[in-house]
Amino acid sequence: MTAPEVRIPRALAAPAPGWTTSADVIVVGSGIAGLTCALRLRERVDRVLLVTKTVLDEGSTAWAQGGIAAALHPEDSPEEHLEDTLVAGVGLCDREAVEALVTEGPRRVRELVALGAEFDLDAEGEIKLTREGGHHRDRIAHAGGDATGREISRALIAALHRVIDDPGIEVVEHALVVDLLQEGDVPDGSGEGEPGTGAPVVGVTLHVIGEGQLDGVGAAYARAVVLATGGLGQIYTSTTNPPVATGDGMAAALRAGARVTDLEFIQFHPTVLFLGEGSTGQQPLISEAVRGEGAFLVDASGRRIMEGRHELADLAPRDVVARAILETMREQGTDHVFLDARHLGADFLEERFPSIVASCRSLGFDPATDLLPVAPAQHYASGGIETDLHGRTSLPGLYACGECSCTGVHGANRLASNSLLEGLVFASRIASDIPARIAAGELPEVVVPAVPAHAGGEAGEGALLDSSQRLTVQRTMTAGSGPVRSAGSTTETAAELARLAALPPSTAAPGPRTWETTNLLHLGQVLTELARRREETRGGHVRSDFPDRDDAHWLRRQSVVVARDRSLTATERSMP
Repeated sequence: MTAPEVRIPRALAAPAPGWTTSADVIVVGSGIAGLTCALRLRERVDRVLLVTKTVLDEGSTAWAQGGIAAALHPEDSPEEHLEDTLVAGVGLCDREAVEALVTEGPRRVRELVALGAEFDLDAEGEIKLTREGGHHRDRIAHAGGDATGREISRALIAALHRVIDDPGIEVVEHALVVDLLQEGDVPDGSGEGEPGTGAPVVGVTLHVIGEGQLDGVGAAYARAVVLATGGLGQIYTSTTNPPVATGDGMAAALRAGARVTDLEFIQFHPTVLFLGEGSTGQQPLISEAVRGEGAFLVDASGRRIMEGRHELADLAPRDVVARAILETMREQGTDHVFLDARHLGADFLEERFPSIVASCRSLGFDPATDLLPVAPAQHYASGGIETDLHGRTSLPGLYACGECSCTGVHGANRLASNSLLEGLVFASRIASDIPARIAAGELPEVVVPAVPAHAGGEAGEGALLDSSQRLTVQRTMTAGSGPVRSAGSTTETAAELARLAALPPSTAAPGPRTWETTNLLHLGQVLTELARRREETRGGHVRSDFPDRDDAHWLRRQSVVVARDRSLTATERSMP
């Protein structure tokens, strides 16, 4: 069986824009990356438009339990953080990007504290640090025990509310980005010139629910667009991600011709509470920090799973632990293993992990007295829209940061708690780059047309997949392009996704749920193609038919670009 050719439309079918607005910079997303970028840009450009899909605090940042990694302790160093990150990335990290992350990270975390973020403190009043998988030092700062993301989100939103009346920043909630608007709306991603050198991005089409005059689909124009839209966490049946994580910004950039890189590397978190066969959607995460405090993994007989597998045992990098659990489940014919935290005691668990304990008890499990059934579930996308060290994508005027981006920091597998730090550091870099480029005349003012443009040209007739097919997409991806893949499984997945893509367009009406489902379809097609091509096991990409890491042939990164004719161009770049 041969995998079908992947074809991706330039834009989604959508109603003609009924309104327009403009700003110097549009920031899409309100997690740590989007909020940081918008707040910093407000101080340096005349007008920032911040749009978010639902409300400000419903993104993935608020769900981050473990913490934020930075070399804050006097005995730690950016060099040691660098080394741990490179090891976790299994040879595919961009070293310069990691150096920027670990060097600038401590300063950015301290700026968060100055902004009002309240991290847990030790007896001396210093930020309390703990350890997670892949780290050789205690360098994870946390807040509220296991509510770090929510505290960071609270502090950033509070800072935004302090300046909400400033005419230099406008916030629009319940705004879903549909597609990107490009200069002339005639991309040249293929044919002549370098693939991926598409037309400059000059704005976005948005669907807004009930915001006064901004209602329905409209066109927002700007000198620069920053995508901070989060990951594609809803692409599998079981995930730790919130329902809003449907890859909207990533898919819009893909359709516009931006280079998308490393999408096959999906991190499956090892310890997600197993709620029984058939349970779908967002599942309860048991933070890696629980193992950092001494919990360990066992099988049904009580045998410790990670002993002898890695020098860090239960604190090995996530891909190592997830793979060990999957192997144990396959060998023993089970659908889960167990996390044992009973020896930590009720008092300690309730103080250190109040949210996790409450969540487990609400579902009938008590970490202080019960073994917790756990299994890997989709957690984080290490790949995404490729950027340089300034957050610039391959499309002029388009930037990306946070989980939707691929800075090269994570390589084949993200080191625990580097995600919040990445969003913080690279959002700050973008907020410095855009004003400098505006001042230099490199990001000219956009003339807002009298009649709003469609993304992808006048028609905007990209076929849609009805939202009723979302679970089919998720089940197909889980079965063939999920935690374990093979040539056969990815080929079957590609064929099923091609079948879904070819369904008659009349079966799907434009709207948020349908656009989200179509975004998942498009990203699933690309992920599956890259997973099919990579014939090795590395990081978050596990092939049952190629179980070993192959540096001789696969020490390289894969990228894709959607061409003008909708075809997919895949390229490879060797690592130094």
